[in-house]
Amino acid sequence: MTASGQPAVAPVDPPVDLATTARAWIDLYATTMRIAIAEQFQYRVANYFYMIGMIAEPVVYLVVWTTVANQQGGSVSGITSGEFAAYYIVWTLVRNMNVVFTPFGWEFRIREGQFSGLLLRPVHPIHWDLAYFAGWKVVVIILWLPIAYVLSLLFHPTAHITPLGVVVFFISIWGAYIIRSLNQSTLGMATFWTTRVGPLFSIYFAAELLLSGRLVPPQLLPEWAQRLASILPFQYTFAFPIEALIGDLAPEVLLGGLVMQGLWIVIGASLAQRSFAIAIKRYSAVGG
Repeated sequence: MTASGQPAVAPVDPPVDLATTARAWIDLYATTMRIAIAEQFQYRVANYFYMIGMIAEPVVYLVVWTTVANQQGGSVSGITSGEFAAYYIVWTLVRNMNVVFTPFGWEFRIREGQFSGLLLRPVHPIHWDLAYFAGWKVVVIILWLPIAYVLSLLFHPTAHITPLGVVVFFISIWGAYIIRSLNQSTLGMATFWTTRVGPLFSIYFAAELLLSGRLVPPQLLPEWAQRLASILPFQYTFAFPIEALIGDLAPEVLLGGLVMQGLWIVIGASLAQRSFAIAIKRYSAVGG
């Protein structure tokens, strides 16, 4: 009751304006991406050298498997040397799209006390990383085109590209980026309990290397490994985007892959949110 004898009325939260909220999120991501694009174009030479340095890995895989294919009559498990070339050339873009904020970044922020400043911002720290690295990917795609052209001249890829495959590829490389970002951020939150995340990340990396299609196309894996890879997120960050572009996959296969990406994005976002809510209770800055 109030002093005048009237019943007290509990304060009511103002209604949420969904349109305004959506515009705020779009503005956050668009602004952060523009900053990243401007910064990374200023360092375009450094970006080129970084990307060229990453070509060594797929070129080694490509030379090995094309040699094996040629020695076995032109193909391995139905994959020709030209198809190996197409796979690993597209691999170079997918790999660069999959460069995300790593668990070691979380470790550094927490150890150096930088995380305190991030907590003063009005949104979850993951959003800043997602937006900034997404802007960097725009630069990566543009810089990748001449690299792909040179690799195509050298290795003569054979691909079965369709308009639908191109559309699904463009969607799926961003889906792969989000899945990997969420997975590695969730893994990075282990540093709220330990100051070193290296051993845990090594286990994750080994599983990703073997089951994602990063080391070899999925068709070359044993049948049990292919079944396991089909239900884990790793394949949908590497092999699926590549095969969507070059594999001439059936529409239902392409749709199924996008559905699995969507599922793992939802799972990854839920795990990241829940893990952060638990982990932040343990946070204390240890840097100077």
